[in-house]
Amino acid sequence: MSRNNAPGSVRHKRRTPFVIIESATARDTRLSYRELGLLTYLLDQSEDWQVRSEQLSQGQGREGRDAVRKSLHKLASCGYYRLERRRYRNGKTAMGTAISDHPVEQWTADYVTFGNKLDIPVVEQEDGTFLVKYADGTLGSDGFDAPAEDVEPPAENEEELPAAEEEPEPPAVTAPSEPKPVAKKAAAPKKTAEEKTTEAEEKAAQEKALNEAAHTVATWWWEHAEKHLGKYVGQKGGFVAVRKMVRRALDAGYSQQECAKALQHARVHFPAAQQWQNALGVVTNHIQPKQPHGRIPYSDSSTWTTLGDDSSTTAVPDDADDATFGVLERL
Repeated sequence: MSRNNAPGSVRHKRRTPFVIIESATARDTRLSYRELGLLTYLLDQSEDWQVRSEQLSQGQGREGRDAVRKSLHKLASCGYYRLERRRYRNGKTAMGTAISDHPVEQWTADYVTFGNKLDIPVVEQEDGTFLVKYADGTLGSDGFDAPAEDVEPPAENEEELPAAEEEPEPPAVTAPSEPKPVAKKAAAPKKTAEEKTTEAEEKAAQEKALNEAAHTVATWWWEHAEKHLGKYVGQKGGFVAVRKMVRRALDAGYSQQECAKALQHARVHFPAAQQWQNALGVVTNHIQPKQPHGRIPYSDSSTWTTLGDDSSTTAVPDDADDATFGVLERL
């Protein structure tokens, strides 16, 4: 919320420091596209900028002065904009502008109260805020109050204290009682050096096993791909990148067999990230493969070679003779 009290400045009532229009504002059917565009332009101005309809109507692609003033009145009636005749505590007065990125009901009500006028009289308070001064001399909210959702509600399980007269009489105490010791939560037993060493060795063994499994899959695929797809001529480090890609998939829970099948499905030496993810989704039956021409129904037997099974039929050309990833256990 803006607290700029400089004479003639713009006071912004916005929830974000960016020109981001809330969906409720963008879809406010009371506003035309012209009015919504004008509101967006006003919200993008700094607080030291002075709003003038003559200035808004100048420049290439701008509306005329009458059209701008009509749009400003519409924004004011809907609670997005208003002029303020500000009286400061030092006795000085100035005309300023208030703009909101969401409709303010108080501004809409004040627009009607002051006879559909753009300018609303406000008076500065000791804390630097402003209050609207009405014709009968009373003061009211200027609509810049903190929204209700900013006030922290009381805890749901918080119970109201009973009234003083409802409090029960305290029991007679002949002697001060000893305070009961507060039970401390038992701290978790510290691991011994031997346990830490064992844990580190187990973790290192798991990492080594995953790295070796990833290297095995990548090596098999690299040899298989060069035989069926040709020599790799892509960026340097392609093999290492494939190995890392497989390593991450293994770490995520995919099996070696699934990684091998996914590489076959991708049919490129080094799949892109999206290709790799889609291929993993297909081989694990999370994604339905695209059908050529939309006519051939999908089935595992006609689409995939069961790796290691020479009796199966594959729709992938040139893979029937040596596509078996024989070093892996079958699912």
